[in-house]
Formats: sequence, C-alpha cells, structure tokens
Amino acid sequence: MTAPIPPQDNPLPAWEQRFRAGRIAMPVWATDAPERCSVVATHDGVLEMHSWQYGEQPVRLTSRSEGTAHGEIDPSGEWIWWFDDAAGNEHGLWRKQPFGSAPGADQIAVPGLEPSYSAGLALGRDGLAVIGQNDDGYGTRVHVSEAGRPLRLIYEHLEDAGVGGLSEDGTLLALAHSEHGDSRHTALRVMRVDDGSTVGDLWDGPGKSLEPLGFAPVVGDPRLLVLHEREGRGELLIWDAVTGVEVAVKLDVPGEISDADWFRDASALLISVDHEARTRLYTFSLIDLTTTAVGRPDGTVMSATTRPDGGAWALWSSAALPAAVRDLDGEEVLAPPGEPAPRSVEIEDVWVDGPGGRVHTLLRRPAGAEGPLPLFIDVHGGPTAHDADWFRAYPSAWVDHGFAVLQVNYRGSTGYGSQWRDALEQRVGHIELEDVVAARDHLVASGVADAGKIVLGGASWGGYLTLLGLGLYPDRWDVGVAGVPVADYVAAYDDEMEALKAFDRSLFGGSPDEVPEKYRDSSPITYVDRVIAPVLVLAGENDPRCPIRQIENYVGVLAERGAEHEVYRYDAGHGSLVDDERVRQVRAEIAFVLGHLPE
Repeated sequence: MTAPIPPQDNPLPAWEQRFRAGRIAMPVWATDAPERCSVVATHDGVLEMHSWQYGEQPVRLTSRSEGTAHGEIDPSGEWIWWFDDAAGNEHGLWRKQPFGSAPGADQIAVPGLEPSYSAGLALGRDGLAVIGQNDDGYGTRVHVSEAGRPLRLIYEHLEDAGVGGLSEDGTLLALAHSEHGDSRHTALRVMRVDDGSTVGDLWDGPGKSLEPLGFAPVVGDPRLLVLHEREGRGELLIWDAVTGVEVAVKLDVPGEISDADWFRDASALLISVDHEARTRLYTFSLIDLTTTAVGRPDGTVMSATTRPDGGAWALWSSAALPAAVRDLDGEEVLAPPGEPAPRSVEIEDVWVDGPGGRVHTLLRRPAGAEGPLPLFIDVHGGPTAHDADWFRAYPSAWVDHGFAVLQVNYRGSTGYGSQWRDALEQRVGHIELEDVVAARDHLVASGVADAGKIVLGGASWGGYLTLLGLGLYPDRWDVGVAGVPVADYVAAYDDEMEALKAFDRSLFGGSPDEVPEKYRDSSPITYVDRVIAPVLVLAGENDPRCPIRQIENYVGVLAERGAEHEVYRYDAGHGSLVDDERVRQVRAEIAFVLGHLPE
C-alpha cells in the first residue's frame, strides 16, 4: 500500500473534508434481536464492518488495510458474517464473528468451500446458511450449510444466478437465474432447502426481468414479493410459488418502483419509487389497498428498511446534505462518525432533446458563478444505474474548483422505464454517448459551458464511455479522465469475473467469439488512434471487473502514438474503500485536468 498522507497543519479544503468525512451504510437488523444490527461505516478513514446496538455507538468488527464492505447479520443477532477477499479482488470466502467482538475474533464461516465470487448469501435460524458462489468453470453454485449436517450442493448451472432470500421458516429459497441465457433479465425459482427440488418457476419471457425482494415475514407463508416490468417499468406482484397464485400490487404514483420491503406483520409494504432522479417512499396497505407517501419529499432515499414496531428507517441524502439514517419523521437514527461533511451545492434539473428522446441531466454550478464555465461531464457507471439528487464528494470537488458538473441519465440508465434502460443494446456505447454529446452541446449553446474547456470523465462504465467518447467524438472534449474503464473489450471479457462475462453476453447477444463485430464496434481500443485530448487513466491492480491487462493494451497504443496521457495505478480493486487513496486519486485528477485545460 502507498504510505498514508501525512496530517496537514492547515485546515483541509472543503472538497477534501467531504472525502474524509465519515460515511455510513444502511444498518441490517437481526430478525429475532432487532436492536442488534450490522453496519458498514468508516473507522480512521477506512470502510469496515461494525456491530451496532441501537441507541449506542457502533463497534468496529474488522480491521483490514483494504477495508471491508460486504456483510450480514444472522437472525439471532449473535453472529455477523463478512466477505474476505484479497486486496479488493472480490474473490474470497465468508467469515463470521460474534456480535460486539473486536477485530481478529473471526473464523471461517463455512469450512469446505473454495474461494469464489459471491452470488449472494441468506442466513436462517439455528445456523442455516445458503451461500451462492460464482466462478470460471462452473458458473453458479448454491450450497446449504446446517449445523450438524454435511455441506450440500443444491443448485449448479453454467449461467449466472443469485441467492434471493429464505422464507421465514427456512424451508424455501428464492433464486434469480438466467438459465435462458440473459442475465440482464432474470427468471425466478423457488426451491426447497432440504432437497433442492423446485416448488415453482416464474419467467416473463425475453427482455423482461423478475427480481425477488423477499418472502412474507410470517412462518409458513410462502408468498414472495417480486419486482417485475410487464408494463415497461418497475412494478410489484406477490407470488405464491406453492399455489401459483399471483397478486398484482398497483400504485398510482409517478415513476417506477425500484425496491420494496414487507412490514413485519405482512399487512403492508414499504416501497421505494424512482422518479426524475429522486427516490421517495410510499406505504401500501394490503388490507385496504391504499397508498400513502411517507418520509421526506425532497432529496433521495438511498435505501430503506421496515422495523418491527411498524416504523421504518431510511438512508437519506441530497446533493447538498450528506447521508444519515433517519426514521419516517426525519429524526436522525444513526449519523456517520466524526465531523459532518461540509454542505455542497444543490442540483439543477436540465432536460435535453436527444436523438432517442428527452434526456434528464443534473447540473451543479459554483454558487453565484456566471457562465460560460469550464464543464466536467461526470458519466455514471453501471450502466444499469442512474445519477440522482444525493450527496457525492466527487462532483462537489470539481464544483469547488470552479467547474460546472453535468451528470447525464443517458439511455441505458435505470429509473426511466425498461425501454430507456435497454435502448443501449441497439449499439452498446454509441447510444449512451449520443445522449452525452447532446447534453454537452446543449450546455455550450445555452452559454453555461465554455466550449474550449470541456472535460469528459467517469469510472467503471463511465470510464468506458469516456475512452469511447474520446475516440468517437474527439473534437468535443479537451481532457479525459477515465477511472477503472473497459478499454479493450475483448481482452476485458477474457479476464473479467464470470458474472460479468454473462452480463456482456446478454448485452451484446453473445461472446466475442460469437459476435466479434459488435465487440469491435463498441470497444474503445478500436478508436484509440482518433484520440487527441490528453487522457488520465486510473486502474486498480486487482480489479476483477475492468482488469488491468486490457487497460495496459489501450495505454500501450497511446504510448506508441506519442499521445499525451498519464496512468495512475493503485493497489486495490474496482475502486478503494480507503479515504487516503480516494483523496490521492482526486488530487491526481484535479492536477491533470488543471494542467492540461487551456488558460
């Protein structure tokens, strides 16, 4: 690891304070001990697993130089499980340790399993655990671990699948799978835990996904809450796999449903609805079928959970205010550790006419600044994600340096219906960039952006679109910043984790051997000779999603051409959980951009 950044005598700039401020995720509470939770939060600038007794301070469980970000608490509240990988490579094993214990008290959770990528985890009572694994050679495997019984394999398939939850009595397992060959649009299966036999299958056909959201929290109740898209947007149904009965859940609200949770008596649902880059909460009564808006009407709910007292917690933030866990009355339940992050600016909604329809974009500008301004276009990853009115240190850093920052919910983004999300399949990369370019041109024409000071940047899929955009539209950008990108798509496919190979086959309609021209057409390395803007590429040495070799291929061509570029390599995976490293990366980006933009 690189040496830590030494402490500074002078107060840190606001942008760096935001990166170093404490962060917290949504607590996960134990079903049979609801005052006990597991929670991911920063400790001394590193994200780690914590145990948290409601009303007290979180207690750190893990201490790893690379951090720890994935964990779960068992129903009894006695054990917390966390995923142990090597330096961010996402390939590892589950470990567990007692609630409230100190770092080092962990043990292998399931002896006998080989390291793999995680394909989900579900914990039941009395030591029951269902562990999903994904890796080269076998695709997906699901094992059952029970106290006093040998480890059992109950599912295996070459295509991608994931554990979707256990019934309240631990007898049924929900599985999302892509046996039909399309991991972007999964089917559902409910299986018996004792023997792996099928109770029921549900599939809506090509291009329509089904996602399990959890069984009814009542012993003996086999009903499963399901997110579907039969009408072209996210909606809910309740499926009884034993009888085959389906009950539609109809909400008359704008937007599309992205998540939902049962209240503990199964009489109502807590539902998250995405609408125009904000997510808000509604309750839906299964008794009188009424819908009620709850929680704050502004900003964005990043995640939410019901509570046994009939209330709920939500992790809420806005572009201006950092995230904290609040109840439905807005009272703070759990704040991030340490001093709060400085406020940032609010976002402006800008709608742009694009070639595939109106594109929703989010604009941040320095307070009181007059245009035209230098513009940083921060392209989101995913691609099945979207930018929202939530707090992020990264775009705020550019605002603090005098930039307007634009985020584009291009075709391929979630939150705007299934057709918008899947439109990129027509021509991967090219479709998204048409929307990004339309947004860029709109801000230049309207006088917001300086046409000679345009930066294209992003990470992961955003890094991919950055490199592709620099080659496809070389005259539109003055500098590029590509974090952990796909740079050479064929080499990336060869080296990436198995689940992403399945994703790419779904996206392109086959592997590089089967549809080579599609991969060539959408690969940044195809157009690298056209790149004229200086470009900074950031790459994780252990990244299983956008592996280092394919980035080296791309950078090698830039070097052969004598093109202006720099490479920042760091010892982690697809991003870092360590504040020091995150700050180093942003410092490098800011220095590169300011050093290459025209005066």
